[in-house]
Amino acid sequence: QVQLVESGGGLVQAGGSLRLSCAASGRTVSTYAMAWFRNVPGKEREFVAGINRNSGTYYASSVKGRFTISRDNAKNTVYLQMNNLKPEDTAVYYCAADYSGRYLATRVTDYDYWGQGIQVTVSS
Repeated sequence: QVQLVESGGGLVQAGGSLRLSCAASGRTVSTYAMAWFRNVPGKEREFVAGINRNSGTYYASSVKGRFTISRDNAKNTVYLQMNNLKPEDTAVYYCAADYSGRYLATRVTDYDYWGQGIQVTVSS
């Protein structure tokens, strides 16, 4: 089993930055694909950014150019650097892990393990 714990969320003004961290435990996730999703009440959970086992990255169009996903395999941790935040980025952000390590995994059902979520609020 893999446990994922997110940190780094909070309240920020529009135009500001936050860095989310996702610390994995239980197993080494260096060969897993990892991703960030987000949830807004009343809407389906949506893909934000992903990184595959070879550190190839892919993004939702709404965040491309503003968000950067990265991984530190030595720390078993994945990060999401969020710059130029907008009020519409307000959501609960979830970290997810895909055992198969596939590329371009953007569906909720592609992922095997999930964190508990962390709130990000962007004020206007």
